[in-house]
Amino acid sequence: MKTAFFSFALALGLTAIVSLTAFAEDKHAGHNHGKLAIGDAAPAFTLKDQAGKDVSLADFSGKIVVLEWFNEGCPFVVKHYKEGHMNAVAAKYTDKGVVWLRVNSTSKSSQDSNAKIASDWKIAGPILLDADGEVGQDYGATNTPHMYIVNKEGKLAYRGAIDSDSSADTSKVAGATNYVAKALDELVEGKPVSQPETKAYGCTVKYAKN
Repeated sequence: MKTAFFSFALALGLTAIVSLTAFAEDKHAGHNHGKLAIGDAAPAFTLKDQAGKDVSLADFSGKIVVLEWFNEGCPFVVKHYKEGHMNAVAAKYTDKGVVWLRVNSTSKSSQDSNAKIASDWKIAGPILLDADGEVGQDYGATNTPHMYIVNKEGKLAYRGAIDSDSSADTSKVAGATNYVAKALDELVEGKPVSQPETKAYGCTVKYAKN
């Protein structure tokens, strides 16, 4: 009797383990986890902005969308915001109908910290909270800032650095080639992106430990 009960308990335990494993796998079913190529459909997502509002990539169907991986503690991000350069570039293209979304995949980020830095740095657009890192990992974001552009067809048109100067020197921003601006100019004019991929630079994205 004891042997039969032990066998039943063991089988039940193994079933539970298998079920939990299947649940963990199902949670990420359909996700790319960094295996995204230029021309692929951009992974869908819904994240909360600094005001607590849900923002989905699908909200901007038919528009060009910039995704900027963001961390206010990174000196390379500070480089582009200290003198207002990133805000100026974002404003220039949002005036042309481009959507600019900042994504914060830093594990210790919060809605409150995003709201504070948006106020401090006078950031007009959304800062999306991705503290669990799911969206960042789907896109394969490795650095801050890591820049992505999604075209009007919802496909990845550019991925890489914001510009050609990989230093943290604010004084060099003005003289650098802005790859994102160049790609956006081409897309706005209905042309293909001539340089769809560059090497991202900056701080490593501080993902939560898995």
